[in-house]
Amino acid sequence: QVQLVESGGGLVQPGGSLRLSCVASGTISSRSIFSRYPMAWYRQAPGKQRELVAVISNGGIRNYTDSVKGRCTISRDNAKNTVYLQMNSLKPEDTAVYYCNTNFRMVAYWGQGTQVTVSS
Repeated sequence: QVQLVESGGGLVQPGGSLRLSCVASGTISSRSIFSRYPMAWYRQAPGKQRELVAVISNGGIRNYTDSVKGRCTISRDNAKNTVYLQMNSLKPEDTAVYYCNTNFRMVAYWGQGTQVTVSS
């Protein structure tokens, strides 16, 4: 019912920037439904548990995990059914697969993930 497709990952040097995008399609993209649901970005580094990076509510309220505060900005474009994660001042410890997530009608949906590698 819901498909999430991430893009924008890649290899970047420490201190660099990336902007991740996640486009939602399926039932959630109908009749402004997308705008009613919080959207989130998670990440999972090798050998570690998946962790919440940032979340944006249907009203635009943003929350971040402490390790990315001041460096990352989550935003959404409801007309495009898209959520973004702007990441600046990237560090090697930001290296992970980044996943888009939403809970739609009590079901958690995930994208396939996009790899972010921060390395010199």
